[in-house]
Amino acid sequence: MRRRCALKHGICREFLAEFLGTFVLVLFGCGSVAQSVLSRSQLGEPLTVHIGFSVGLMMGVYVSGGVSGGHVNPAVSLAMVILGKLKIWKFPIYVLAQFLGAFAGAATVFGLYYDAFMDFTSGILSVTGINATGHIFASYPARHLSVLGGFIDQVVGTGMLVLCILAIIDGGNIGAPKGIEPLAIGLIIMAIGVSMGLNCGYPLNPARDLGPRLFTAVAGWGWEVFSTAGYWWWIPVAGPMVGAVVAAALYFLLVEMHHKQADPQKPTEEEEEDDDEDDEDEDSSLKDKYEMIIMN
Repeated sequence: MRRRCALKHGICREFLAEFLGTFVLVLFGCGSVAQSVLSRSQLGEPLTVHIGFSVGLMMGVYVSGGVSGGHVNPAVSLAMVILGKLKIWKFPIYVLAQFLGAFAGAATVFGLYYDAFMDFTSGILSVTGINATGHIFASYPARHLSVLGGFIDQVVGTGMLVLCILAIIDGGNIGAPKGIEPLAIGLIIMAIGVSMGLNCGYPLNPARDLGPRLFTAVAGWGWEVFSTAGYWWWIPVAGPMVGAVVAAALYFLLVEMHHKQADPQKPTEEEEEDDDEDDEDEDSSLKDKYEMIIMN
């Protein structure tokens, strides 16, 4: 009974950590886009958006990392399941927490800037047009981007994200100093943003894109958020999951499985020294007992 209660308590803690970490990511990330768009670029630009998402991810991982690992992304969670770093039964729980956190983060951004939204749009919330604001919360493709190009974009972008995360947390690799991992992960997003953001704004995260997109659908933008650009919405959901699987497989096959393993047949120098010390202690103990018998 106690074990069951402890298990429930543990998964609740992880659920809340993932929820809060994703909430922080979306609040900072979408908030930076909202400030740039609603101020008509007077208080923001592409670089500030890159910073917002990078710092948002970094802080989200700091918030949740010690409890749940700080995935804040279903694609990352899937990669951890594939590599045996996350139990498969926890996967849907993590994903639900991430989607709810992203939805709540988008709702908070809208509430925070509600008056600015009404002033910018004159009360007409739209996905397309000169006063479009749907792209504040979710990704939409550039005019030049095809469906196949968008899918490849998300596979490659998310693949690089997951590949670098696995390298950062891999104890058998160089890794990152303890406590610095979130900073390093935030820098990955910065690098992806400044190098792969042209096509569709690097969503790379099904929860970060679909959660806010669902919010916009019910908050006044309507179901156009799903039908626009030839029903684009599934690309930033499916693409990152495929990218995560590919990256996890590549990292395991090309890096992780080649780590040098200690030979169990050959004791290390420290183990040999410990054995010598134990032998000396035993000899000393036997000598003391022998001397006591002689004295008696």
